[in-house]
Amino acid sequence: MPSQRRSAAKPAAEAAAEGVSRVLKKYPNRRLYDTRTSSYITLADVKQMVLDGETFEVRDAKSGDELTRSILLQIILEEETGGAPMFSAQMLSQVIRFYGHAMQGMMGSYLETNLQTFVDMQTRLAEQTQGVYDPQSFTPETWSRLMTGQGPLMQGLMGNYLEQSKTLYEQMQEQVKEQIKSGALFPGIPGIPGLTTKR
Repeated sequence: MPSQRRSAAKPAAEAAAEGVSRVLKKYPNRRLYDTRTSSYITLADVKQMVLDGETFEVRDAKSGDELTRSILLQIILEEETGGAPMFSAQMLSQVIRFYGHAMQGMMGSYLETNLQTFVDMQTRLAEQTQGVYDPQSFTPETWSRLMTGQGPLMQGLMGNYLEQSKTLYEQMQEQVKEQIKSGALFPGIPGIPGLTTKR
């Protein structure tokens, strides 16, 4: 089917021009089609793209709707049911409770910033131990032993992490105050004394 291959190559070229390295199309039969390689791929292939740090987006083959988050959530679900879950039931319940809550946007930013800070810590630790350990062979136990043995280094990294966390928390507090003042956080309830502006 050469004509199909040619038509699939065009969106891939357009995507590359827009800075998206790869476009995957999702068909109603749940199959994923890679427009770069003109072939069908699996969730395991998409997971490998994530691990390789590759930029991509997933679109519905018919409507063109953006489905990247949906596919990433499917990968997380497979990982969570694969034997070594990262999220406890309590943590997931707490996350669910924030959907539809006035603080939902701030909670999303808080989690994203903290995760990025943790990734930065891991990267810096890997850089400072380069040549001593092979990052590819690290297991959770290896990381735990390494972090335990790197007292001063970890103390510095954790200090930076806590400082960034404190700053983010303070920013959240300010946003809450502003939302209370404007009535967006608790509609219909007058501003709390001490938080309202003097006229």
